[in-house]
Amino acid sequence: MAKAAAKSQSFNVMIVAQAGRLQYEALLFAASFHKANPEFPGRFFIAIPEPGPLWREDPRVLDPQVIDLLQGFGAELIHFKSRHFGSAYPYGNKIEALMALPKEEPFVFFDTDTLILDDLTKVPFDFANPGASERVEGTWPTIELYGPGYNDIWGALYDRFDLDFESSLDLEEPDEFWRRYLYFNAGYFFYRCPHEFGARFAEYALSIRDNPPAELVCQVLDPWLDQVVLPLVIHSLGGGRGALPEGLLDGSVSCHYRWMALLYARESDAVIELVEDLASPNKMKRVLKEYEPMKRFIYQNKGNKARGLFDRENLPRKEQKIRQRLKNHNLWIR
Repeated sequence: MAKAAAKSQSFNVMIVAQAGRLQYEALLFAASFHKANPEFPGRFFIAIPEPGPLWREDPRVLDPQVIDLLQGFGAELIHFKSRHFGSAYPYGNKIEALMALPKEEPFVFFDTDTLILDDLTKVPFDFANPGASERVEGTWPTIELYGPGYNDIWGALYDRFDLDFESSLDLEEPDEFWRRYLYFNAGYFFYRCPHEFGARFAEYALSIRDNPPAELVCQVLDPWLDQVVLPLVIHSLGGGRGALPEGLLDGSVSCHYRWMALLYARESDAVIELVEDLASPNKMKRVLKEYEPMKRFIYQNKGNKARGLFDRENLPRKEQKIRQRLKNHNLWIR
């Protein structure tokens, strides 16, 4: 029944692109999305920041070859103003871009460094109850000796916005263990209205950035601000853990690879074959070769070398160990 319900509803998909790395990642995303969803019932948006006082350089995608390819894959390019973040915190694009989407239309946001592997309408989204990626490590907060613990830090953030902290806890996990506390990866999230979600996201992010609670005195918010705020936003809107069945997003339907080196180090042969197939047409090759990591990993031999360093059935549990092994072999190219 859930799958049938998902098939009958229309929703929008959005990624953010700008000059540099993201425009090349956007091409792979768009190509994979188009291949897996040729009859997608909703709209596919690529949001691009406009130049302005918060940007040191023009962030727009201006290469006509890139634009032609993106539009050829069915993307609608939309632009948005950066009012709060810009160059100082480009992760804030995902917050500000939400206001450029159609109001009161369900949406799914994906980070640009994602591949779509299958039909998105197979995913039983309940857009009234927001959710986000649970493929996450305990990257924030960092607990310092004699400093505030998880309860104090997260409790202060929930108190800031008059949210019920206790109901956000996973009581099956031990006290002061990071998994007890609601925490998401911002690689994807969804809700019924991008404007409602985006306004709440911006409100909370600016409050924490500009006036952090005293309990955050030992904490670094760059680049973690979006992931600090995201669980507060989702909890405030009635969402939480387990919003989707396991194994679909960040599984059989999407792959959040994050960096080319990590893609080749840890993803399946099928995912690698997809990437290399999408990147093989000459019109894609001409553009993607402009981005050094894609040139080295996809078109040269660095990808095979990276794959040879790892047993994908027995990967290191911590991503940092994967990165370190790649660095030791001069394969951590960003």
